[in-house]
Amino acid sequence: MNMGEVRSEGEAEARLSDAAQTELMELCEKQFNRLEKLQNDVLLSDSEFPPEQQALNRLIATEAEVKQWLLMEPSLLPTNSEILRQAVKEEMLKLCSELEMVVSCCEARRNKLKETKELEEKWLEEKKQVLLVAKNHIERLKREQESLSEHSILLEVKEKIRKVKEYHEKLMECLGDVLETHVPLPTNESTSSKRKKSVAHEFSKGLLSLSDILEILMNKILSEAHDPYVLIDHTFWPPYVELLLRHGIAVRHQENKLKIRLEKFF
Repeated sequence: MNMGEVRSEGEAEARLSDAAQTELMELCEKQFNRLEKLQNDVLLSDSEFPPEQQALNRLIATEAEVKQWLLMEPSLLPTNSEILRQAVKEEMLKLCSELEMVVSCCEARRNKLKETKELEEKWLEEKKQVLLVAKNHIERLKREQESLSEHSILLEVKEKIRKVKEYHEKLMECLGDVLETHVPLPTNESTSSKRKKSVAHEFSKGLLSLSDILEILMNKILSEAHDPYVLIDHTFWPPYVELLLRHGIAVRHQENKLKIRLEKFF
């Protein structure tokens, strides 16, 4: 049985019988008359004393009455079971009403807390999603940064290699021009002027130019640093070899005089 049913049943039986109502009214009137008599006695006794003494007497009387009530055991005024039952019912109905208000407040509070909890859980989930997205974004940026850094380094190295190659080609062209101008291919000075050009061509046909010899020596030392020596054959014109050796550009092999290599300039 819930509180609503208790209240309905109590209200249905809220009325007392005529006899019980008459008895209760007589009891109330009797107690009221007793209170009036006591009040009149107090007023009459107070008039016999000055105001200061009246206040003191009231204090003493009140303290005595309090002590008396503390020693007394409370007793029910009415002895009619119907009246007592009705009083209990009214008290229970009042208590049920108060409990219903408490339950209503608790339910409202619970619903409010439930809504707050749902909002907090939703907010927490959103923050988790934001945190996850932020972490993924940071990881992606790190990977992009690493990739960009490696790519930048690779491009920078390629650019440096390209510039070195261009500079090397430029140096080789300048070297070729200098050698062609100042150290041309050998010619036979004993030939006549009419046959000078054709004989010089035949004489130098199987020889390497100084530029070619230097290129061979450089390629050898770059490709085979552990064995940079080149074997001298008939294509190496001896004056060119002696020129390189005399100016410290090339050195001979210590055991094989027919091998030379480019001098180390570093």
